[in-house]
Amino acid sequence: MPAWTLTGRKDPQLVDADWQPTNRQNIEGVKIRSIDNMLGDRSRLTEIWRRDWQLDDRPVEQVFQSVLEPGALSAWHAHATTLDRLFCAYGRIKVVLYDARIDSPTQGHLVELRLGEERPLLVTVPAGVWHGVQCLGSRTAIVVNVVDQAYAYDDPDHWRLPADCPDIPYRFA
Repeated sequence: MPAWTLTGRKDPQLVDADWQPTNRQNIEGVKIRSIDNMLGDRSRLTEIWRRDWQLDDRPVEQVFQSVLEPGALSAWHAHATTLDRLFCAYGRIKVVLYDARIDSPTQGHLVELRLGEERPLLVTVPAGVWHGVQCLGSRTAIVVNVVDQAYAYDDPDHWRLPADCPDIPYRFA
């Protein structure tokens, strides 16, 4: 123990020697895939989704992007049947997941993830898991979503709660 006049809190281990997170709790059905950037002389190529990664066996029916201004927040939302696959193509975001599914072994679990172009992740969010996305930092963020069901304009599979919903134990800053 250091001999200091001020006491602080020692940082916990966050990553292992391969820079993989060590304390990542997960929610049943959520898949998180680290993706490597392929660097060229003046370029960067990043794969977003491949079937042979075998993260799920659902089809790809629609791909869309959301552009979030600095500090922008989109929370909370969930789907009854749609699977989201979230990827941050530009900037940095925080994705918070909350499992409120009645029959889930991880009911009540909450997971907070940070995604960004520097260290890409693909996050698969199953139906029924509430999630929120917030842009971090001073730059715009671009989020790509690869869904298994195209948006139904006449009957959207989109459910919403306010960002400060008292039933979800999380507050966005």
